[in-house]
Amino acid sequence: MPESTTLPLLPDDALTRVLCVVAHPDDLEYGTSAAVAAWTARGVEVAYLLLTRGEAGMDTSDPARTAEVRMREQVAGSAAVGVTKVDFLTHPDGVLQYGLGLRRDIAAAIRRFRPDAVLTATWAQETSVGLNQADHRAAGLAAADAVRDAGNRWVFPELLDAGLEPCAVRWLLVAGDPHPTHGVEVTGEALQRGIASLEAHREYLALLPGHPAPAELVPALTAAQGRLAGVEHAVALRVVDLQAPPPVLRREP
Repeated sequence: MPESTTLPLLPDDALTRVLCVVAHPDDLEYGTSAAVAAWTARGVEVAYLLLTRGEAGMDTSDPARTAEVRMREQVAGSAAVGVTKVDFLTHPDGVLQYGLGLRRDIAAAIRRFRPDAVLTATWAQETSVGLNQADHRAAGLAAADAVRDAGNRWVFPELLDAGLEPCAVRWLLVAGDPHPTHGVEVTGEALQRGIASLEAHREYLALLPGHPAPAELVPALTAAQGRLAGVEHAVALRVVDLQAPPPVLRREP
């Protein structure tokens, strides 16, 4: 998208139920959770699915203890933005693998929660903050594919045996994507709640040398994205309408 083009804001009534799927505790808290706060304040129901427990994230801490800390801090950070449904899978942190098992687990979660939108992080190899981490890439791509898996009864038919009927998701939302299409304004209370959500990861952040204070970092990130959307603070997303006709068949108004 040309730099001179301002991203449109995602309409307030676009979403009713959102499932956020990411690799680790804290992945959503670097700005994206401020958008979640804006949504929950409007009555949108949001749930989190963490694919790992983040057990490899604290070098001086035993993985079992780390998992307990990071899950506890994630639950607190989620509550700060109005999310009370937080599920953790047990895929291994640091070596998350894209594959059928991961897709199946995400598709099952989609069928259980039945959202109209799934939010995940970009699977691009490079982002605006540098090389993307391997777990992030695997999680994003698996989530994108699982959205379609969730709507096809003949993919993972064992989910039908578990009573999980297909769910057709309308929107795929991708945070951190190099080519965003929309912004979610988070100026004001939503931003403050987003800051609080990252602050909840106190024990984890304390072990990251030189990590900026959340009250400095989150506003800096959302201000940069806000400039793309012509507002003070925003979260930029790539929004894919999975039920729209292919571009070649769309008629210009």
